[in-house]
Amino acid sequence: MTEQSRHMLVEDFEEIAASAPETVTLEFISWRIREKCVGGGSHASAIAWLVRRMYEARPDLYLCARLGLVVEKHRKGRAVPDAVLAPARYFLGDGAWSEAEGILMAVEVTAYDHHALHSDREERPVAYAGVGIPVYLLVDRDAGAVVVHSGPESEHGYYRHRRIHRFGEKITLPEPVGIPLDTEPLKKYVR
Repeated sequence: MTEQSRHMLVEDFEEIAASAPETVTLEFISWRIREKCVGGGSHASAIAWLVRRMYEARPDLYLCARLGLVVEKHRKGRAVPDAVLAPARYFLGDGAWSEAEGILMAVEVTAYDHHALHSDREERPVAYAGVGIPVYLLVDRDAGAVVVHSGPESEHGYYRHRRIHRFGEKITLPEPVGIPLDTEPLKKYVR
């Protein structure tokens, strides 16, 4: 039995995802279909705060929320990060699933769901590093910390650097982002 015959084809997933109701967001990571959780008001507010902060620091970049990305080492995955940072107007003309090339940072804000926590902490770093996204910022509300992954090793699907910063610390996100971030306001977005 071949690898392909044991797993769903990406094209089949895309057809399923396209026909899902607007209230459901589906992803295809590690050969599994998952529903992406809706994080609630505090989750959305944390993302909105990050959007504003990124734009204030770098108006030449846009932090776009909930954009479908082609991910994983062999581009067999489809993920919908909470947000991605890229040059302004970078995604104009793209369809439902954009290529990750050119994205500077993927952002996830944890939802209070066991499966989402596992995905944000374990699967997403592998998927995002696998396509060479330079920085993965995880706002881990459960741990009260931001976790900054950088230095993607695309061939092996991992980040060489991982730094944990407690909410309240002032940090500068690694290049090519290079944006200073005071994480104190993130304390407001923990339930």
